[in-house]
Amino acid sequence: MCKNLIWVAKVIICILLLVQFYVKRGEAMKIESNDLDKKAILVVAFGTRYPSGQKALNNIQTILKNEFPDTPIYWAYTSKIIRQILIKKGVSIPSPETALTKLIDEGYKKVYVLSLHIIPGEEYHSLYSNIKLFSLMKNEIKEIKISKPLIATYEDMEKVAEVVLKSIHLKEGEAIIFMGHGTEHPAGAIYISLNNIINNKNPRAFLATVEGHPTLYEIIPKLKKQGIKTVYLMPFMVVAGDHVINDMAGDEPDSWKSILTKEGFICKPIIKGLGENPEIVKIYIEHLKGIMKK
Repeated sequence: MCKNLIWVAKVIICILLLVQFYVKRGEAMKIESNDLDKKAILVVAFGTRYPSGQKALNNIQTILKNEFPDTPIYWAYTSKIIRQILIKKGVSIPSPETALTKLIDEGYKKVYVLSLHIIPGEEYHSLYSNIKLFSLMKNEIKEIKISKPLIATYEDMEKVAEVVLKSIHLKEGEAIIFMGHGTEHPAGAIYISLNNIINNKNPRAFLATVEGHPTLYEIIPKLKKQGIKTVYLMPFMVVAGDHVINDMAGDEPDSWKSILTKEGFICKPIIKGLGENPEIVKIYIEHLKGIMKK
């Protein structure tokens, strides 16, 4: 009788251990399955050290959180100079490559990179190439993709032109010039095309660039021909950073404000980056959703 009881007890213990094993195994398999879909968004910007520029990035972060409440959002800056300046202020923002390495180490299987570039120029293509290399590496990550910049197609140009002009209400004798960065890269031709689109929609609205074409000096004769007295200046850049504070609205003789003032215009700078415009951010998000669905 005693031996039977011992035998029954052993059987019960074995059953309990087997049940516990399969329960734990099921939980582990469930966790592993969930990990296969562990995803993150990595937002990549040039970076900024100005509070006026940070407004735009904060706005983008807020909109992204509302749009993707269940997806972790990380940031990276491409500018080494900006990153070093921020480190001295106690703020550490990684490079895109460092950020991607960390995300892979933390077990993310899908990473979607939101590029805040304006055009597919040199910086965008450098980022694209590096991300492509990450996607080719032999690791546990399933998917790394990068979104298109703000303007990559003719449809993008039309959308952006409509958005930036929507909030502009010019009186007689007034005009506006949007300041773009510009580049020697072939993609710089986008600025020329976009200026034509903007100007066709509003003959007193122009786009000029700091480091490319159209230049400010190409626009000035057109202002005079129309009898313009007052010129608003507004950045065609994601953040109102160094170019905006100094090259556009600064008091130095070579700033756009100083040049236009010397030419006899009343100049009124608007310190507000494109990233502060929710409709511009919406276009970026549309590009991001495009790579997440594929």
